[in-house]
Amino acid sequence: MLHFDELLQQLLQKIVLMGATAESMIGTAVRGLIERNKPLFDEVWSKEEDVNSLQVQIDNEAVKLAATHQPVAKDVRFLFVASRVATDLERIADQAKNICGNAEYALEHPPLRPMVDLPIMAEIAQKMVRDSLTAMINKDVNLAEQVLRDEQKVDAFRDQIFRTLLTYMMADPGTIQRALSLLLISRNVERIGDHATNIAEEVIYLVQARDVRHQHLGDVATTAAATTSGDKH
Repeated sequence: MLHFDELLQQLLQKIVLMGATAESMIGTAVRGLIERNKPLFDEVWSKEEDVNSLQVQIDNEAVKLAATHQPVAKDVRFLFVASRVATDLERIADQAKNICGNAEYALEHPPLRPMVDLPIMAEIAQKMVRDSLTAMINKDVNLAEQVLRDEQKVDAFRDQIFRTLLTYMMADPGTIQRALSLLLISRNVERIGDHATNIAEEVIYLVQARDVRHQHLGDVATTAAATTSGDKH
């Protein structure tokens, strides 16, 4: 019979697998858009079942382990966080699917403009997902807080893309539908960044038992400094 710590490690491995699958869906969806390659979207949709199955497994195992092993506080936090992270990863996968759906119209017409800022925005969001999971694996609060800072970059790209596309729509009403498709995709990417941020916040809670949700980044840094200072006494 496996030791409790080994069962927790197996649960973490499923989270990592789920995260890697969701992250690959983001990359494939954006590549399909940039390369104007619709068959790539089929790869994204085909992975949804894997992601959903892993979420169910993670939720069920977290409940089972909590009910049968009387875990200590830090392990209770891990089981609680595991379930919440799985929910965010499932929603990241949903946003990757949404990118494919919103790209369908855009790819039926000539490109509106060179794709420059949107791929960069997507790369940042994808890295946020990867970094948030790495932070969870390594219990790295510093990396988790870097993810929180990177969210500002994603938001800045969203605003830049909106301003640029608005200019196109005002200059030529015939571009409106294509521009709206790209705006929706930028919104999908922004939501991926939001979910990666949620995961990073869960990592901070897991490691330090600090709930930093709904705080501004400056507040998070101040609280972290105060916590570190308090630990020295």
